[in-house]
Amino acid sequence: MRKSWLVRSLLVCAVTCMAGTVAFAGENWVGSWKLDAAKSKFGAGGAVRAQTLKFEATPAGIKLTSEGTDPEGKAMHGEYVSKFDGQDVPWTGNPVADTACPKRIDDNSYENIWKKGGKAVVTAKVSVSKDGKTMTITQVGKDPKGVAISNVAVYDRQ
Repeated sequence: MRKSWLVRSLLVCAVTCMAGTVAFAGENWVGSWKLDAAKSKFGAGGAVRAQTLKFEATPAGIKLTSEGTDPEGKAMHGEYVSKFDGQDVPWTGNPVADTACPKRIDDNSYENIWKKGGKAVVTAKVSVSKDGKTMTITQVGKDPKGVAISNVAVYDRQ
């Protein structure tokens, strides 16, 4: 009886640990991505000249770091850390938003509501292709000057 209880306890612990690992590993956007400007379509707000996104697992959640150059050629750097649970987190370096609110939909997609001063300004829908090689980000909203944002950015896994 006692041996059976011990075996069951160990089994429950093993399954719990594996489930946590699988859930975290299931976020297929984790990794490095480079903008493919030729496949992307940017609206009136202009396009970034180049951009690399890096999603990495940390104890606090997934950290997004973006590096690139804006339409005028100035360097850009932004980042946030989120559990992708729909909670607001500070977002540094984004001229359009000061808060990100990413929420995981499934292993290959999430939605991110960008906010400025507590007000939603952009909705970004992110999806990773089934083969895991391409990530597409569709953004709709307005920048701080009220100019409409309508972009489809395509990234290749690095």
